[in-house]
Formats: sequence, structure tokens, C-alpha cells
Amino acid sequence: MIDDEEFIRGNVPMTKREVRALTLAEARLDSDSIVVDVGAGTGSITVEAALIAKRGKVFAVERKAEAVELIKRNVEKFSVANVEIIGAEAPDGLKDLPELDAAIIGGSGGNTDRILDVLNTKLKVGGRIVVNAITIQTSAGALEYFRHHNWNYEAFQVQITRLKKIRAYDMGQALNPVWIIAAQKP
Repeated sequence: MIDDEEFIRGNVPMTKREVRALTLAEARLDSDSIVVDVGAGTGSITVEAALIAKRGKVFAVERKAEAVELIKRNVEKFSVANVEIIGAEAPDGLKDLPELDAAIIGGSGGNTDRILDVLNTKLKVGGRIVVNAITIQTSAGALEYFRHHNWNYEAFQVQITRLKKIRAYDMGQALNPVWIIAAQKP
């Protein structure tokens, strides 16, 4: 995994290293996977997914212009050529995607149900969706969607606390808790 400090960040939220590791493990990518990263932010998951799916393709869908520029810069910095950036709001930016092996949702802009509806049509049978949610509403919406559509799913919350050196002491510094919801299309 790439250290957080290695990514060009600006003022755009970024999925932290530990959460990226768990998210990508739950996505179960192969070297030839076709993946979409919805709400790609800085592109940290996009870059890491592209490094795993070297013979595949990763689509980064992001609506914010500053974030799209950061994704471009991070893709260039880490020399991943198998990334296509789509500067659009989801679900509109998902409509022309090919059949997918996996989808990762890091931001939904309040459109979780609509995004999942489109991804449901794009994802292969047995394909995986991983939703990273920091709000109860996104978590509840994703769980209800997967339950209603009879998807196999599991969810867990992670709370990462890193040690931060302050003079002669080490102090815990908590990161935001994140719900990780992983589902497999039946």
C-alpha cells in the first residue's frame, strides 16, 4: 500500500491507507479486473486498484473539478496507464461503462440508490461492490438496497487510530470511522 503522504491531495478528502487496504481486499480484484471507483476524490483507491489490475482497467468517476485534476496528477505520478477519468456526477457518469468485475463507491453525493441501480446493470454476476460510508444514511441506504435485491453482503466498521509523536510522547490520533459494506451480485 502507498503511504498517504505520497498522494497529491489538495483540499479533497482521501481514503486513508488502512481503509484502502480493507476496501481493495473486499473488492477481490484480479490482474485483469475491470473496475469503477465512484466518487474517486484524490484517486488514491483508483491508483491502488490500477496497480492491482495491471492488465485490466479502472474508471475513476468524480464530479468535482479540483478532484478530477488531483486524480490526473496522481495517476501520472504513479505511472498507471490503465485508468480512465470520467469528470461527471454519478450515476450519469456510469452509463457508458463496460461490464464490470467490481465497483467501489467512496462518494455518492446522496445518490446511493440511483448509483447502485446503474451498477447493478453493469456488474457481472458474482461481481463485487464495496461501499465506504461515513454517514449512517449512506450505510443504511446501501444495506437496504442489497437486502431488497437479495445480494450477499457483509458490513463492518473500522476506526483507525494512528500514533502521532509529540515531543517525547506518542499520542493516539483517531481518524473518522468508516463503514465498509461489501456485496456480491447474485
